[in-house]
Amino acid sequence: MTFDDITEDGRLWAVRYDGDNDNILYSLFDQWNDVAWLRDFFKANSSDLESYFKITNINEAIRRTIDDSDKLEAIIMDISPEANLDLIFRPLSNSRIAECLLGKEKAKLKNLVGRASWLRIYAIKLAHGAYIITGGAIKLTATMQEREHTAKELKKIEQVRNFLLQENIIDDKGFIEYIAEL
Repeated sequence: MTFDDITEDGRLWAVRYDGDNDNILYSLFDQWNDVAWLRDFFKANSSDLESYFKITNINEAIRRTIDDSDKLEAIIMDISPEANLDLIFRPLSNSRIAECLLGKEKAKLKNLVGRASWLRIYAIKLAHGAYIITGGAIKLTATMQEREHTAKELKKIEQVRNFLLQENIIDDKGFIEYIAEL
């Protein structure tokens, strides 16, 4: 795995998994704007879409996903140098109340009128304001363990965290040193 500097200032990185043509962040936004992929996804997960979000029209789900993807991409990609990434990312576990070493985080749209967004971007927090994006998903269930595609994201975030620990990277300074040595 390698890492792409998204903000070009060392605050936001994205994993480029071995064999992938692009980093995971750009791949996610491409996927979330691919109507054919979304149609297949929502057909395969229609029972979750209906039971958790009360949506039976796949075209509505596709429109909502593309709209939310555009908004989330604008937030993530249009980050000014003074923007605080800690306002975008939150602990992956809603019950986590303290900071932890290489914490698992998520980003999602907030303050949508009358509805919640199912799009998630997952990351490792290197330090205040510094993150590595490890993946993302359309989360239609209460927990990530309930479905294969979200459980896979838990494995990826753990894989990246373990890689960082094996390389003795515990913060943004260690990560920047690691990148400089490549």
